[in-house]
Amino acid sequence: MTQTLQPRRYQKSLRQAASRPASASDVSSGLRRWLPLVALFTAACAPVDAQQRSAAVNPQPQPAVQATQPVIAVPPAVLAGLPPTSDTPALAAVVAAREAMNRKQWSILGALVPQAKADPLGMYPEYWLLRYQLWTPPATGRPTAALQKFISSNGDAYLADRLRGDWLLAAARSGDFETVRKLAPVKNTNAQIECAILDGKHMTGQRATAAQAMAVFAPGGACWALYDQLVADRILGWEQLEPQLRDAIEANKTTDARKLVQYMFEPRDVKTYDVLMKDPMKWLTRQDRLPVGRNEKELVTIALARLARSDVGVADSYLRREWAKSMAKSNLAWVRGQYALVAALNLDSRADDWYREAGHIRMTDYNSGWKVRAALRQPKIDWKWVIESIDEMPAAQQAETSWVYWKARGQAARGNKEQAQAAYASIADRFDFYGQLAAEELGRRIDVPPRPAPISDREIAEARANPGLQRAVLLFRLGWRAEAVPEWNFTLRGMSDRQLMAAAELARAENIYDRVVNTSDRTEKEFDFSQRFIAPFEGRVTAKANAIALDPAWVYGLIRQESRFIMDARSHVGASGLMQLMPATAKWVAGKIGMTDFTPASVNDFDTNTELGTNYLNIVLRDLNGSQMLASAGYNAGPRRPHNWRSTFTHPVEGAIFAETIPFNETRTYVKNVMSNAVYYAAMFSGQPQSLKERLGSVVPLGAERTTVP
Repeated sequence: MTQTLQPRRYQKSLRQAASRPASASDVSSGLRRWLPLVALFTAACAPVDAQQRSAAVNPQPQPAVQATQPVIAVPPAVLAGLPPTSDTPALAAVVAAREAMNRKQWSILGALVPQAKADPLGMYPEYWLLRYQLWTPPATGRPTAALQKFISSNGDAYLADRLRGDWLLAAARSGDFETVRKLAPVKNTNAQIECAILDGKHMTGQRATAAQAMAVFAPGGACWALYDQLVADRILGWEQLEPQLRDAIEANKTTDARKLVQYMFEPRDVKTYDVLMKDPMKWLTRQDRLPVGRNEKELVTIALARLARSDVGVADSYLRREWAKSMAKSNLAWVRGQYALVAALNLDSRADDWYREAGHIRMTDYNSGWKVRAALRQPKIDWKWVIESIDEMPAAQQAETSWVYWKARGQAARGNKEQAQAAYASIADRFDFYGQLAAEELGRRIDVPPRPAPISDREIAEARANPGLQRAVLLFRLGWRAEAVPEWNFTLRGMSDRQLMAAAELARAENIYDRVVNTSDRTEKEFDFSQRFIAPFEGRVTAKANAIALDPAWVYGLIRQESRFIMDARSHVGASGLMQLMPATAKWVAGKIGMTDFTPASVNDFDTNTELGTNYLNIVLRDLNGSQMLASAGYNAGPRRPHNWRSTFTHPVEGAIFAETIPFNETRTYVKNVMSNAVYYAAMFSGQPQSLKERLGSVVPLGAERTTVP
């Protein structure tokens, strides 16, 4: 079970209302009658690449995935979505153009661009063609005039800004830094664009600093080009690069690490680095115990750190016996910190001791977090050490709700009640796991905030009239989530709370439930939990849960995290549907509950997916002694893992500590979100205040544990 979703078509309603928006299959079916004309016109009017002459321009229609209409407690006038999509030759050209783009049939795409212009999505084919010409320019060079015209004529549209970013990166790659400066800034920016802009400034006389470069850097072509230049200009040197090299070594990003090594070391030392990375112990046994040069000392330090990836216990013994006395204290401390991290991720009780030996040194955010988590796992928590460790974090990391909460817990444990109360109060209004826990520390129960005034007809009319939202909805109807989601998100920039809630209502009317949640989540002063914690499908999920005495609030909390209510969501590992079932798991559960008509193809069907998902969740829950928190972890990471994690404790721990010390990043975040979601759904369904602490409970180790649940 995983949160990362691949782009897929969005679900549609079973209810055949007259105002129902056209589904992906409706649109594709209607467009088929236009496609032969589009293809005929294309063949007559456009030269086609030789290898493409026999290619068919006929995208296959996608079947609609069906779901029931959600219950929505808002006036009907507010619910109106966009008018049904009309079948036109222009829309058929858009669909055919995307097919041509995917097949790399550029001549066909070029012929379809003018045919598509009349459609609201007509800018997409033109963008696809211009993007291709940017990175594969024709003999006459890049179409500068066409690029400028597209950007100027499409104003604040998402694709105009995206083309600006594409053009900027292409110009930077070719060394056209004047164009880079003219195109900056880009609204929908990223690290590579920011590196290219900084490189452009540097190369046109506005010298970049090391701090500026390090602040925007992320591995990628434009950022490495910036670093190449700044290293050559002696702006970046050993002092800046060594911490980044060590961070890359810690994260096992060996490609990035070697690039940094090339900046820092002479060629012969680069070769030495390659040798030690293959077998650090073999290399270390041949080295003098008193390395003299800076490069030699760094290579020894890296090799010693890499030993932990084979056997951290052996590495620690070897370090103490052979190297500890001769190493610089700072290098030794870093190596100890690396051993501590490996131990912490394996829930090894030695981690806390090794972190203490390393002391309060510079660490990555990731390692700094595990330094605190290792302390929280101890039978007797040293709250002074926890507070000191959090205080050593960068300011931005300290401000995260998790560390504000744990520091406040430390302050309370040490008798600093006023400081603790102030810290709790600073995050208690956040609608997340630690905001809820902080509120409970202040004596509050968890409740749903008052619902704001309903969205007016005027406000929803403005949302329906927004060109960006219109384009996004039309893209969703075609099933083109990869294009629809960024178009939608870009359009939300700068919206007020009321505008965001109106956009969320438009998404709800269109049954695009993930956009309802994600859009409403952005509001800052007004909070509509009927959007943020939408409960679609007319109680059918609740019915499935109640049939096996499973808590519906928890099931909804899990689905919200798993799929955001996208019925045919598919994860990068192959999990499918609302409840993100793996094929093997779905088959096993079907056999377990006697579902005789199960087929792998039915896993996205609402009834099949929720029947199997709720039953599997119930099986995992029973296997883990009725703990919703442990079962959530098992649903995401596999049931064996929470059994193993629980067995590593020597003492009972509160649920919040168990959740915080789950060693998988994805599962740790997942469990917190599912449990936090469940609390809000329970408050909404029952109308009664709730407790996250009670729902988390405590975790009691049971010694060596086994399970037969897959």
